[in-house]
Amino acid sequence: MSSPSEAQMRPPYSPLYFLATLGAGGLMVTFFMFLMFWVPHPGRPVPIFEDIMGAFASGAVPLKAAIVAAMVGIAGLAFLMIKSLIWNLRGVAAFKTTDAYAALRTSNAETQLMAIPLALAMVVNGGFIVGLVFVPGLWNVVEYLFPLAMIAFVLIGGYGLMIMRDFFGRVLINGGFNCAKNNSFAQVLPAFAFAMVGVGLAAPSAMSGSAMIAGLSFILSSFFIVVAILLAVANVILGLRSMMENGANAESAPTLLIIVPLITVITIAWMRQNHGLHVHFDVHGGAGETLSMLTTLLMVQLAVFALGLTVLRRFGYVSKFVTGPEKSAGSYALVCPGVALSVMLHFWLNKGLVASGLVDKFSLAYLLISAVAIALQVTMIWLVLKLNAKHMGGTDRQVAVPAE
Repeated sequence: MSSPSEAQMRPPYSPLYFLATLGAGGLMVTFFMFLMFWVPHPGRPVPIFEDIMGAFASGAVPLKAAIVAAMVGIAGLAFLMIKSLIWNLRGVAAFKTTDAYAALRTSNAETQLMAIPLALAMVVNGGFIVGLVFVPGLWNVVEYLFPLAMIAFVLIGGYGLMIMRDFFGRVLINGGFNCAKNNSFAQVLPAFAFAMVGVGLAAPSAMSGSAMIAGLSFILSSFFIVVAILLAVANVILGLRSMMENGANAESAPTLLIIVPLITVITIAWMRQNHGLHVHFDVHGGAGETLSMLTTLLMVQLAVFALGLTVLRRFGYVSKFVTGPEKSAGSYALVCPGVALSVMLHFWLNKGLVASGLVDKFSLAYLLISAVAIALQVTMIWLVLKLNAKHMGGTDRQVAVPAE
């Protein structure tokens, strides 16, 4: 008997593989947290190359070690992010010529295409981090970069809006949306994508010295954040109703955790907007207000995280699709919640507990909470490497692609 051809053996492609690009980019942010909150950057909302080099030259050994770890981590994950992006762009180009793509465009799974603008927005955000960390003198020209970045995010957001236009134009006119198979939070993915565009558009609001740029940033980011919230609320209700009636979809179970990264992204966007309103438009909020918001949203994340882990454990998801032999493109959705919770803990600790005076910086309590964030970060690095080796390191096994 002749052996199957390479084309026959090759795993079927899914747009959900763009979540691998997203995961690598998100992990870059976890390393940037070391620099954001541990490297002094007076007069600027974020640390830049000059701040980092100055801290490395004069800082204590632990700070130097953290800077080295951050820069190595950001560089390595940036490479992994771009490598994954190229792999996905090639994959989706070939996928669009298949019957599977035509079938996807007429099913619930059409919204999986929103993983593409989600990943592209993350790449732009990641590129800005690379510039801040590795490019000397970037802050001297950053005001010229903000309009270009906003144009890029608007184009990515517009691409996402066209995908959702086609989806809603089909299901709201012709029907055909299968509510019974909507037994997950897979339909919340578009909300996550628009939130990622929104947080990118909000960056100039926090960083620009121009009131015009900051105001435009506030307005544009608000549009995509509002769209994200509306989509999230509607689809969480629809998905929860279907799960209560039909049970959760085993392969799509990781989507139950998608609320966690969605909250982190929207929270950062709000904090960026609030900073811009404070600097340019005389809107003032205290440390206690920030602590209240961050604590409330973190508690929501922990509740959702506990629910999602309960369902995943009941399905034995990790032993099947992560450490076991079965393969599902949707397993990359496990990376985002851990990354998001790690980032949220850094913000809660530094912008909430420390800023309000509840915890002293670098005290024992501070180090313990930071250790939890770092433990989540290390676990997600392991998960990304494990999944990449499993899904992108060979072509000998079939992949289970969540269809809805």
